[in-house]
Amino acid sequence: MSAPAEPRDIRPLAGKRVVLGVTGSIAAYKAADLCSKLRQAGATVEVVMTAAAAQFVTPLTFQSLTANAVVSDMFLAAEAEAHVEVARRADALVIAPATADCIANLAHGQTPDMVTLTALATTAPVLVAPAMDSQMWAHPATRANVETLESRGVTFVGPASGRLASGRTGAGRLVEPVHILGALRAMLGKQQGDFAGRKVVVSAGGTQEPLDPVRFVGNRSTGKMGFAIAEAARDRGAAVTIVTGPVALETPYGVARVDVSTVAEMLEALTAATLDSDALVMSAAPADFRPESPAGQKMKKAPGQETMTVTLVKNPDILASLPAGGVRVGFAAETHDLAKHAVEKLASKRLDFIVANDVTAAGSGFGTDTNQVTLFHAGGTVEELPIMTKYAVAHAILDRVKALLQ
Repeated sequence: MSAPAEPRDIRPLAGKRVVLGVTGSIAAYKAADLCSKLRQAGATVEVVMTAAAAQFVTPLTFQSLTANAVVSDMFLAAEAEAHVEVARRADALVIAPATADCIANLAHGQTPDMVTLTALATTAPVLVAPAMDSQMWAHPATRANVETLESRGVTFVGPASGRLASGRTGAGRLVEPVHILGALRAMLGKQQGDFAGRKVVVSAGGTQEPLDPVRFVGNRSTGKMGFAIAEAARDRGAAVTIVTGPVALETPYGVARVDVSTVAEMLEALTAATLDSDALVMSAAPADFRPESPAGQKMKKAPGQETMTVTLVKNPDILASLPAGGVRVGFAAETHDLAKHAVEKLASKRLDFIVANDVTAAGSGFGTDTNQVTLFHAGGTVEELPIMTKYAVAHAILDRVKALLQ
């Protein structure tokens, strides 16, 4: 048994330098939150602003958040040719919010400010998050400008629909910072990730087998591990589909989601999704048994009734039934005899390796943000990993999948 360390910084933007361009929209206040989230994700952030943006949020705000100087006027910048130097350092340029005026200037190669100067000078991928009135967004000139930029490889996220600064409702709201961050991670993954061009299918959550219209047989799975795997695979460039039982989790940006309730529904969805997949990571916790005859109406207790007998029948084994999937990874959530049960499942489900964890251990059970797992490989190798965040565990799993794909 080996216990390799997982020392690398697994924050999704660790080692990346992101230039954040802020233009003159009331939504500029959200850029401060985005700036903070970029730092938390591990990025080094440099901010360039238009003069109009500085009327809404001061450069000092962003300087405090980034610990870097903010450039809003190339003639007053401390660095010579600041627009060129900032552009050269960038791994990505994010313009959020991007006004209609900014988008028009970008489309026509005009550079009246530091944001458009930087955009014209950079070779890094560009992500644009528009914010404007719905009539401006719908105007043919804006639509043509967006199409022009998309044809040049610029990625857009949003805008969202909702209440606008004018009080009207429509498309034009800046999407929330968490979605901009997700779009950035997805964009960088597709361009630079080691899973670019690969399709990964992930299952997550528990199933709910109905007893009657209001009750079901289920388990305590929250889906957090599966969603972390989907997010990590997306960050590494994969096209990701997640098939999930009922969970209270938001879909990661750029991940295709299929919602199911029962084992039969999960098997059907996974059969379709894995026809052309490169890898399947089965982290869901499907019910082993289901009620034989679910009641058509809510079951009521009779006067004096003290017990109820429900006959359960075996559900199909999803992994054993799936004919395809590519590299196949399973999970074994156990409470005892971890190695014994994991090795048995490894063979019976035709897996390349299985991820086993003791759900009774501290920090390793359902609903936690961390996990401690042991990997049992088909070739007999056993790897015991330290306790890590579920996102870090996801990358450890994907590292092994990548080796098998190669």
